[in-house]
Amino acid sequence: MEGSYYLLIFNLQGNRAIAEIQFADYIFPAFDQIVNEAAKFRYRSGNEFNCGGLTIRSPYGAVGHGGHYHSQSPEAFFCHVPGLKVVIPRSPREAKGLLLASIRDPNPVIFFEPKWLYRLSVEEVPEGDYMLPLSQAEVIRKGSDITLIGWGAQLAVLEQACEDASKDGISCELIDLRTLIPWDKETVEASVSKTGKLLISHEAPITGGFGAEIAASIAERCFQRVGY
Repeated sequence: MEGSYYLLIFNLQGNRAIAEIQFADYIFPAFDQIVNEAAKFRYRSGNEFNCGGLTIRSPYGAVGHGGHYHSQSPEAFFCHVPGLKVVIPRSPREAKGLLLASIRDPNPVIFFEPKWLYRLSVEEVPEGDYMLPLSQAEVIRKGSDITLIGWGAQLAVLEQACEDASKDGISCELIDLRTLIPWDKETVEASVSKTGKLLISHEAPITGGFGAEIAASIAERCFQRVGY
């Protein structure tokens, strides 16, 4: 993809480049430049020159009527790549704060924006400049019986699940991961150590999905501490 090549050249000159790929379903022609070039520039530089900054925005996920070319969630592809950060907001306010933090981060960031939120999410967003920390999950609902984890538009589904479970006397702790790579293992571990149970939900395919990475890591850290 010629455009992504020139974007990397602009980036290498010490600039902060912000690209938009509509939609994430069509990000794959730029895959080689993202994973084999952008992700590796900082390592190859040996910290001897300014690599600039690169943020790639891309709407992802199901929208209800998009079909097979407008409903994909490809985040796991990029989570395999050292050197990249992957960020997914759940709401307009989160999107602004996380996007500004991504733009100012020295590393290349893939910023996936849930398509579903474009038309359905309404929220007051501060006009001023503010950032939300990357790689820091947010506990958006406290609970004691089970931990629920998600990201992006799936948080709306999980929030409703928490409400439904509460009617049956089940107390759910809900965590928005926000950043998938590097993800906040400590916050999740602390929650699961308290509740003893973990449920992970995402739109992407189960096989090779990022949920498997979370499950494996938390099982390794918390297996002997969970209750049955």
